[in-house]
This record gives sequence, C-alpha cells and structure tokens, in this order.
Amino acid sequence: MPSGSIKKSPFRSALQDAKSARLHIDSPQCKSSSYNLAYQDIDFLLRDELRPVRLQLELLKPELILQEQHIESTVVIFGSARIPDPETAEAQLVSAQAEYRKNKEDPVLVRRVETSRKALENSKYYEAARKLGNLISRNSAKDRLVVVTGGGKGIMEAANRGAHEAGIPSIGMNIVLPHEQAPNPYITPDLSFQFHYFAIRKMHLLMRAKGLVAFPGGFGTLDELFETLTLIQTRKVNPIPVLLFGKAFWQRIVNFDALVEEGTISSRDLELFAYVETAEEAWEIISQATEF
Repeated sequence: MPSGSIKKSPFRSALQDAKSARLHIDSPQCKSSSYNLAYQDIDFLLRDELRPVRLQLELLKPELILQEQHIESTVVIFGSARIPDPETAEAQLVSAQAEYRKNKEDPVLVRRVETSRKALENSKYYEAARKLGNLISRNSAKDRLVVVTGGGKGIMEAANRGAHEAGIPSIGMNIVLPHEQAPNPYITPDLSFQFHYFAIRKMHLLMRAKGLVAFPGGFGTLDELFETLTLIQTRKVNPIPVLLFGKAFWQRIVNFDALVEEGTISSRDLELFAYVETAEEAWEIISQATEF
C-alpha cells in the first residue's frame, strides 16, 4: 500500500445503512420506535441517560469541522452582548430622551436615559473590538490566526464584523439560552456553531487559542476570563496573552491587588494578564507572542 494512503473500511457506512433502513417493509413492527436505528432516534438521544453521549458529540462535531477547515490558531475575543454599536446607541439615547421629556417624573424613564447614556459611552468598545477583529484578520496570514467569539451580539458581533470586513473567515460559538440567542450576521456561516453545554463551548473557545482579549462584560465574560486565568495559573493550558481591554473598567470591577493583599493569589499571578487601551496595542502584544 502506498505510503500515506488510508485503507478503505470494508464495512458499510452509517449513512448507507440509514438509507437502507428506510426501504423496510411497512409493518407494525417497523413502525415502533424501538425499531429505529439508535443514531437516528432523536427521542432516544435526548434521554437523560444519553448525556455522556451528547457531551461527546458536542465536543467532536466542532473539532472535526475546524480540522477540515485547517483552523489551528485562534484569538478569542470576549465581551458583553449588551454593548451596542455607536449608531444604535445614539438612536437609543435620542429615543429615551424624547420619552423622558414627556414625563420627567417617571423614574423608569430617568433610569432609561442614564442607561442609554452609559451605552453610548461604552459603544467605543464596540468600535475597538471591530478594529481588533480587522487587525488580527488582515495581518495574520502566516499562521492564519482566526477570530473566535461567543457568537452573540455586542462585542462579539463587533469582532466578527471586523474580520468579515477584512474578507477573512471568523468563528462564532453560540449557546442555547432560555431567551432568543441568534448568531450575529458576521460569522462565517460554515464556522457558526451552537452549543448546549457551557463547559464544552468554553473548551472549544480555548483549544486553539493563541491569545485572549476580554472587553468589558458581565457574568459570562467574567466566567470565561477567570476560567482561563485559572487554567493558566494551574498549568492546565500553556500560557497565552490574556489582555483586559479598558484598565479603568477592569480595575473598578475586579480588585486584583486586594486578592494579593489577602493572600488568596500570588503577586506573580498578576503577570498572567495585562491591560490594553487600543486595538493596536492588543494586536502588537498578540503578534509578538505568536512571532509574527
């Protein structure tokens, strides 16, 4: 057999047998769900007892697709789904102010104006994430660094949008939530994934990561950031640049120095991450770490 060739399996494929199964004689026995092929029986696959199998499938499906697309290196961009683009933020503020002028005594409208004003201020992070996604995608041809996000709106949309505008594929890893959670329109369709298990999704976000940038965000961003820092701290993964975008935000939200003072982390753990203020600064650190 020639070197490097793969021996073809003598067994029929699952797809072939699935087609053959539809050719059976229509009888009461064949109509029972017990007769369905196990891998085609959705009700069976959704049983509680099949959770380990579903975990394995959710780990394997994106892995095989990313391998087939020859994607080996990524930059992960985290951040809030609630930070809008500047145009949307400005329109929301104008609308909130118009409603407020009709009834200045309504505390709900007062709060809405305050929230909209803060959203407009934070929309600068949307533009920064968009620029960073573009910078990574345009300048990483050597190893084909690919932008990957959680697939939602806000900062995630911005990063995928930057890559899309550069004409380079990017990945979105969405999660099923009780409310509607659609993938943003800038993800490359063939690289748009949906997960049921948060744990498997977080594994895939980090499996190929050569750098991680955390923009301002909420519980989800904090969860993903601290899990990454924990994995690096405990040497479960190789060190990568972990960049916190917006020092003022992060120092207000997380008092890392207090953790050192309390003795719950080491002063050396502060070296696991760095603060950045611009997309260019973030790209410079990532590019140096990946030897571009």
